[in-house]
Amino acid sequence: MPEITVDARGMACPGPISALTRAYRNAQNGDLIIVLATDPGFEPDVKAWVERTKNELVELAKVDGNVIKAVIKVTAKK
Repeated sequence: MPEITVDARGMACPGPISALTRAYRNAQNGDLIIVLATDPGFEPDVKAWVERTKNELVELAKVDGNVIKAVIKVTAKK
C-alpha cells in the first residue's frame, strides 16, 4: 500500500488542509496519506475533511509533543 507523507509542520490554517488536498489529488484508492501538522486547528479540520470527502481516517494522534499525525486511507477516488 503506497504511502504519501505530507509535512505540514509550521503551517497555519488552512495550510495543512491545502497540503492534504494537493496530496489527495495525486493519490489512488488504497493509498495512505500521512499528514504531520502542528496547527491545533488541524485536528477538527482533518476530521471534517475526511467526512466531507468520504475517505477513511485510520489514525489521529499527537506524537512528539505538539505534532498531530493523521493517517488517511484513500477510499473515495473515482
